[in-house]
Amino acid sequence: MSFLLERDALNGKAGRAFAVIDGRNVEMFGLKKIQADAEFQESDFKVVGTNLVQKKTSGVSLSGSATIYYGTPEFLNMLKTYLKTGKLPYFTIQITNEDQGSSVGSQTVALYNVKLQKLPIAILDADTEFLTMDISFSFTNVEVLNAFSNPAQLGE
Repeated sequence: MSFLLERDALNGKAGRAFAVIDGRNVEMFGLKKIQADAEFQESDFKVVGTNLVQKKTSGVSLSGSATIYYGTPEFLNMLKTYLKTGKLPYFTIQITNEDQGSSVGSQTVALYNVKLQKLPIAILDADTEFLTMDISFSFTNVEVLNAFSNPAQLGE
């Protein structure tokens, strides 16, 4: 049985992300964590002649979350734009995993039509040394711009 060698486990800090906001490339320099998810929606499928209730995939919901160090102004500026104009800016996020120590190479994923869902406005916390904020977002499309390759060698 083959298995992944430890040298090809990806370092979670090895990579970068940036947002394209109003045509500007904005490095997400205060990023601590980001995750984008696809959640499949299912509907019950019932058939006469069986008590079995099957599940049929009927859609997908694309959403994500990020933890960033407090003090990054770009997202708060989007809130200000919405409050002034009634129009919430949409943007693109591009995330690259790139661990030079791994033989699987890099992977870049683009999230399109990103829209903020939850954004902290102000934070104080006496129990923490570094303030962070959690944001949530949805998006309507995803594209893998380049994908990981298979490891150069597997253990046996």
